[in-house]
Amino acid sequence: MSIVRVAIPVPVPQLFDYTCETAVPSDVGRCVRVRFGRRIETGIVVELPANSDIAPARLRPVEQILRDTPAMSADWLALTRFVARYYHAPVGEVMALALPPELRRATTVDIRDDDPLLALTPAGHTALNEGGRPSRARRHLAALAEAGPTRKSVARQWPDGDATAELLRRQWVYPAAPANPALTPPRLPTLTDEQAAVLEAITTAQPGFLPVLLQGVTGAGKTEVYLRLAERCLAAGHSVLMMVPEIALTPQFESRITERFPHARIVALHSGAGDMARSRGFLRALEGDADIVLGTRLSVFTPLPRLGLIIVDEEHDPSYKQQEGVRYSARDVAVWRAHHQGVPIVLGTATPSLESWRHASEGRYRHLRLTRRAVATQMPTVRLIDTRRAKLDGGLSKPLIEAIGQRLARREQSLIFLNRRGFAPVLACPSCEWVSACPHCAANRVVHLADRRLRCHHCGFDSPIPVACPDCGEQDLQPLGRGTQKLEAHLAERFPEARVLRVDRDVARSRSDWLALLAKIHAGEADILVGTQMMAKGHDFERLTLVGVVGADAALYASDFRAPERLFQQLMQVGGRAGRSHLAGEVLIQTEFGDHPLFQCLKRQDADAYARLALDDRRQAGFPPFTFQAMLGADAPQLADAIAFLQRARDDALTDLPAALMLYDPVPMRMHRLARRERAQLLVESTERAALQQFLGVWVPRLYRLPAGRDLRWRVDVDPLDV
Repeated sequence: MSIVRVAIPVPVPQLFDYTCETAVPSDVGRCVRVRFGRRIETGIVVELPANSDIAPARLRPVEQILRDTPAMSADWLALTRFVARYYHAPVGEVMALALPPELRRATTVDIRDDDPLLALTPAGHTALNEGGRPSRARRHLAALAEAGPTRKSVARQWPDGDATAELLRRQWVYPAAPANPALTPPRLPTLTDEQAAVLEAITTAQPGFLPVLLQGVTGAGKTEVYLRLAERCLAAGHSVLMMVPEIALTPQFESRITERFPHARIVALHSGAGDMARSRGFLRALEGDADIVLGTRLSVFTPLPRLGLIIVDEEHDPSYKQQEGVRYSARDVAVWRAHHQGVPIVLGTATPSLESWRHASEGRYRHLRLTRRAVATQMPTVRLIDTRRAKLDGGLSKPLIEAIGQRLARREQSLIFLNRRGFAPVLACPSCEWVSACPHCAANRVVHLADRRLRCHHCGFDSPIPVACPDCGEQDLQPLGRGTQKLEAHLAERFPEARVLRVDRDVARSRSDWLALLAKIHAGEADILVGTQMMAKGHDFERLTLVGVVGADAALYASDFRAPERLFQQLMQVGGRAGRSHLAGEVLIQTEFGDHPLFQCLKRQDADAYARLALDDRRQAGFPPFTFQAMLGADAPQLADAIAFLQRARDDALTDLPAALMLYDPVPMRMHRLARRERAQLLVESTERAALQQFLGVWVPRLYRLPAGRDLRWRVDVDPLDV
């Protein structure tokens, strides 16, 4: 009778032993079904120990070992164990997070390629040579014969594409294995001198781990560098992991990869794909049947036995940090994975995070630069518009209105950037103190005039806009502030001849909505775009020559010390949408603080100067990356219960707190109430990462033994982004 040690997705930092008569060493890494309490759970076998601390008679038997599914590799087990260890999360929860949905449910997954290459069978060649009655199927067969092996999804878009299923039914075509995953179209863009130098520097480096910070201005052709590196990696027989921060960026990126590598086996992994599609792609990658994996944050856990290169695009983006459950940073995990597996990793961005910029400046990362645009002859000019003395028309200054009019006259596109969706941030009563506060959160409900709702953007609670003040009966309720809906309405009124298109989460609720919006913009069916951060990065619109920024000052003096860094990155990125082709671009930023160093760096488009200034401020204040932090958060129906638990945790830590650590008092979070739960936090800080990790390794296990109410939840966030 063998002992099987299993990681189970429960909030307990331990592994669980079971017995199994048929277990063999090759079962390590396999999914198993086990009884845990009164329910059946899916876990992962992590080892077959010789002995157990539990008496054999008390051990339960394994219900089922899922041998139809390949075992997770040793590299995958090491990766998930590292994440559990560094972020102090139960390893069972980390492994469950890393598995695709159908594997977590122990569902049988058919991993056959659902978008195979189609090639003619001998019967197909015979049918083509014999001629016969003209039909859509034979025309389609002839088109396939002329084109060569073609993806099923591509063939279905051809004039007679509806006949694809008929060709498969008649067995005139078959799913063919790619003959050469590195095959590329014959005509490639000509590299700039800087692009060629970057490629040379990376490809001629010593084999093994190579962390590269690729800092390139917007439009400098970083994606082309990624594709050339991927081409060389595929030609060597390796696979590539490409990561993007948001699902909104994947369609354009995915289309470029598919176009460049038509015969490669490409797997797209993101939340927009269905559960079965994600599970199928994960297993194909596990079995070595994926050449390129393109995905968002969770794709960092994709098993790739032939991994040869990792690319993290927009490495600065906060979306790489998981904010619920296991709070890992996919960018940092990707760097560890590259180091562990001895492969290069390229962190690409126009506006590096301060952490990565510091690593590069101190020599831990290799710093490569693209300082000029690849297509456009010059960067867009940036002008600061002082709004302290300007009279605004619906939030727009006269210079911005005139610039929009000039673009309309030249049949060019403009983007007005306002990172606040809805019609107005709050609805208020002028006769009393009532505002549209969310009853479940410490936030206001936003006015959405299009569907006449008040909606909380944090918990999702919404209600109809009241016809009168709920407190005093006043009927003249006033929407205060400005959102994208209000700005859209004003621009449509101000420029009645223009086609105004709003681009935010309210109109792009799904992947298909987003693709439809992109197609409309590329087709020139919009003159003025009103967009949020969805429009800030990763998009090339040939006729977009003006970017106007409205409402940027709010983040400048926010309580979060990272807010100015994010503001600079966001404005640099959105400004980079202007003039990316043959037309000159211009960026107009409305601000009351034009003399602020941040805006002066923006005007010069000098990311290095801003990084140096921001790092000096962080060093003087003792903020990351010069210190290392962990946050213990707690939430409960009553704030007092959350504070009390954190105080007990603090008292426990003070019994043996190392001198290198600082332990702050428990305080309510900035948004202390979210979805009917009160939240508080306790910050731990150290100037040494190793000292912080050593302390957490001792303290966190003790937290599980502290008394806590049934309704209280707590979690540890290592390297938190929101403090």
